[in-house]
Amino acid sequence: MDNATPHEPNASDEASGDRRRISRKGLLKAAIVASAAPLLAGGGVALARDAAPSGGGALLAPTPQCDDGDDTTPPQMEGPYFKPNSPRRTSLVTPGTPGVPLTVSGYVFGRACRPISGALLDFWQADTNGSYDMAQYAFRGHQFTGADGSFSLTTIVPGLYPGRTRHIHVKAQAPGGRILTTQLYFPGEPRNNTDALFDPELLMNVRSVGNGRQGTFDFVLDVAQTPGPTDPPTDPPTDPPTDPPGSTWTPGTSYSAGDRVTYGGVAYRCRQAHRSLTGWEPPNVPALWERG
Repeated sequence: MDNATPHEPNASDEASGDRRRISRKGLLKAAIVASAAPLLAGGGVALARDAAPSGGGALLAPTPQCDDGDDTTPPQMEGPYFKPNSPRRTSLVTPGTPGVPLTVSGYVFGRACRPISGALLDFWQADTNGSYDMAQYAFRGHQFTGADGSFSLTTIVPGLYPGRTRHIHVKAQAPGGRILTTQLYFPGEPRNNTDALFDPELLMNVRSVGNGRQGTFDFVLDVAQTPGPTDPPTDPPTDPPTDPPGSTWTPGTSYSAGDRVTYGGVAYRCRQAHRSLTGWEPPNVPALWERG
């Protein structure tokens, strides 16, 4: 049975994580850092969709969907290792904690893809040896999203134990809302194919950075919201224009709503004003570009 974790969002955090990524839908997500987007090692914006599986290959599909308010983050079982009343903290490790360093960051949105501030996120996971601490609160902690709906968790890559692939448990709750209990998974894990609970919709995008890893994921909660004035954009009856597409899309260019470009031989129309960056190519960012 899910129960709310009794904590107040105005308590002080033990640590504050780096907010290193933006999300998928519109300037409600992109404009959060569009003017000064943080870069990961190796360059590029830390978008949810831009991390390829280790070893190369196609880009991971953006997860979860948040295009029309109809795809919320799937729930999963709580499992036997949950403990209530976890400490409030954004870091589950100390300098001497064994394991591969991992940062998980992202945003929490409602069904209209608007950020939810003050949302509760309660994480728990196994240590590097695959064991859960049931006596104390090692690798357990809760936090609240910022005003922009963002969160960041500093931890380690959880170890394996019989019957399960690598995963991180989480409970997510909008203020006054219902609790979503779910799990986050790692791409490229051999046990993903044999774990009966594994759900590809809950895959994080994960990349290696230095001696650690960085994962990203957006939670979409079943919370009704009022869409913003441009969500979806309200085109006049004569739109789209009959003018031919404009120039080829290039990074570092300021685009306005209605601008038209081509990319990969396909025509696109700008949905919302922004300055383009590598990683924001039109087919990768449906929030900013639509075909046609």
